[in-house]
Amino acid sequence: MASSSAISLVLVSMLFSSSISQLAATNYYTPLVSKVNMNVIDSCWRSNSNWAQNRKALADCAVGYGNDAIGGKFGAIYVVTDPSDNPVYPKPGTLRYAVVQIKPLWIIFARDMVITLKNELLVASFKTIDGRGVKVEIANGPCITLQNVSHVIIHGISIHDCKPGNNGMVVTNIYHTGYRRGSDGDGIEVFHSSHIWIDHCFLARCSDGLIDVIHASTAITISNNYFTQHDKVMLCGHNDQNIEDKVMKVTVVFNHFGPGLVQRMPRVRLGYAHVANNRYDKWIMYGIGGSANPTIFSEGNYFMAPDSAYNKQVTKREQNNKGWSSWKWRSSRDVFMNGAYFVQSGYGSCAPGYTRAQAFPVSDGTRALALTQDAGPLTCTPNKPC
Repeated sequence: MASSSAISLVLVSMLFSSSISQLAATNYYTPLVSKVNMNVIDSCWRSNSNWAQNRKALADCAVGYGNDAIGGKFGAIYVVTDPSDNPVYPKPGTLRYAVVQIKPLWIIFARDMVITLKNELLVASFKTIDGRGVKVEIANGPCITLQNVSHVIIHGISIHDCKPGNNGMVVTNIYHTGYRRGSDGDGIEVFHSSHIWIDHCFLARCSDGLIDVIHASTAITISNNYFTQHDKVMLCGHNDQNIEDKVMKVTVVFNHFGPGLVQRMPRVRLGYAHVANNRYDKWIMYGIGGSANPTIFSEGNYFMAPDSAYNKQVTKREQNNKGWSSWKWRSSRDVFMNGAYFVQSGYGSCAPGYTRAQAFPVSDGTRALALTQDAGPLTCTPNKPC
């Protein structure tokens, strides 16, 4: 294994290459593969030219453990018109004003905007943040926290260059403002929350993780996202002693783990992750990892190993954990390129055990390139298929 200093040098080199710099300037991924077909989530809504008049139909399209995340399906449409932010006294028309309302809301945006938050954005239950039809970025400040909430959908926005939050007062809902001790700088932190769906977002270059799912969060689907230029991409489980995370069930599907990523795609502790039909492009350390006896089912993924001879293995078990040979880590119908390989372990079935509503068809890894070709925010025009 390469030393940490060598890995850091490789990472810096990759992050400042010309191709990566060009991607950083746009914050969006432009597919290079001609559209062949849509994955099961996208085919549920994208071919409907009336998507803008029927936005809430999206809530019926999730698969996996977050299948029944309804967001603001049964609430009014709320239009964000003002990109400014006040963490304690948010103005009507701002994103923070919308997300702290008690009632369900389907939140959309009047125009393109970059929102630089003054402190972490605490989202209340039964909210959808829907960026379709415009270019919305949450960037260059603290980002999104989902804490002790349920039924939240985040779709079609760019979240990047997130910074740690500050100590101070932050409104959590219209009836409560509390003291916060500062956030870690995650793109999206999911803390003791359930029925969450994160779909078609761009995530990059945050101070901590891009997505963290911790403290007994469960019923989560993370789909169709484009990840790039980051070290610790996705954490599922707070630490090895946090046994409440045994309840965690996460579906990671149709995502593109792009260039400049180091590790944790995802890293799982204690709980269960179904990782299916994702595309992996040349990680720097490893693709999928974990500790504390998690169950991981890798199914139909496309793994392109880095050119380095040291890091061809997709998997990594933390060395301070003994007896990992009994952990259920399985690979089925994955495709391994450029010398990539997956070290399996454990005995018995590790199937996800989905309900009929949660279940979805998983294709062979040879189709993962097509199924992930539109990962990240989509360019959608009203009155046309998206």
